[in-house]
Amino acid sequence: MTDIHETQQGALKEIQAFIRSRTSYDVLPTSFRLIVFDVTLFVKTSLSLLALNNIVSAPLWDSEANRFAGLLTMADFVNVIKYYYQSSSVPETLAEIDKFRLLGLREVERKIGAIPPETLHVHPMHSLMEACLAMSKSRARRVPLIDVDGETGSEMIVSVLTQYRILKFISMNCKETSMLRVPLNELPIGTWTNIATSTMDMKVFAVIQTLAEKAISAVPIVNDEGILINVYESVDVMHLIQDGDYNNLELTVGEALLRRPSNFAGVHTCRDTDHLDGIFDAIKHSRVHRLFVVSEDFHLKGILSLSDILNYIVDDQL
Repeated sequence: MTDIHETQQGALKEIQAFIRSRTSYDVLPTSFRLIVFDVTLFVKTSLSLLALNNIVSAPLWDSEANRFAGLLTMADFVNVIKYYYQSSSVPETLAEIDKFRLLGLREVERKIGAIPPETLHVHPMHSLMEACLAMSKSRARRVPLIDVDGETGSEMIVSVLTQYRILKFISMNCKETSMLRVPLNELPIGTWTNIATSTMDMKVFAVIQTLAEKAISAVPIVNDEGILINVYESVDVMHLIQDGDYNNLELTVGEALLRRPSNFAGVHTCRDTDHLDGIFDAIKHSRVHRLFVVSEDFHLKGILSLSDILNYIVDDQL
């Protein structure tokens, strides 16, 4: 093992020790808001509220059982749209989705054999490592923090911890990230083969099928030469149908992107010769959800997700 690899292994041990020494609650900002949806809420209303508050997920609460009921994410909407679109391409049938209450989404997901939504959660005052391992084992991108009232025994939703928040917290508080200098192409990290892509003239629904079948949150958009030009994300679907116009699913990806909100975070790229130290620095300063690995002329070579990074950090703890 070379010095650079030994240094990286030592840095990983220090980062793991840091994660074990902190709680999930430590990651939360000083001030934050929490939006919780009751399972009786209509789908259309939930879409509007997500878009209005610029969020992509929300904890669900079962007021009848008085308990946490899971997490609503973009994957739920993607799965249901796929189910209805396959059943009938008639917009009136698709509009039936709006009449669903959130509780009904689970039945549709069972019918299409979708991966059941995660109901895992962790205690906010337990070790941050517990949250990291729970996310890695379940492939979840976020995990709710649930406390219990000592007097009543009732569950209390404190917040939702995301991979981005965890990695940003590490980048800001753990100096050992600057020692992660082994190139990406020498690490067991990222996706390099069988990458699902889209073109600008592909129909939005075709992209939705890909998102649902591969259980991914974004599809890179390339031209005929394989050069990366943009990305279509599951959150783009929400903005496209939030007003109930399911005809928009027949738009091309290029047409749909023209309707994307102006606060889009952008497309983040890197090279396979880059190091995790620079990527942690990017996470510290920008809202990064994933990085597309490209060549010098921007040909798409791979994808590095936040899941890949978090899994790499805690891999030997699983």
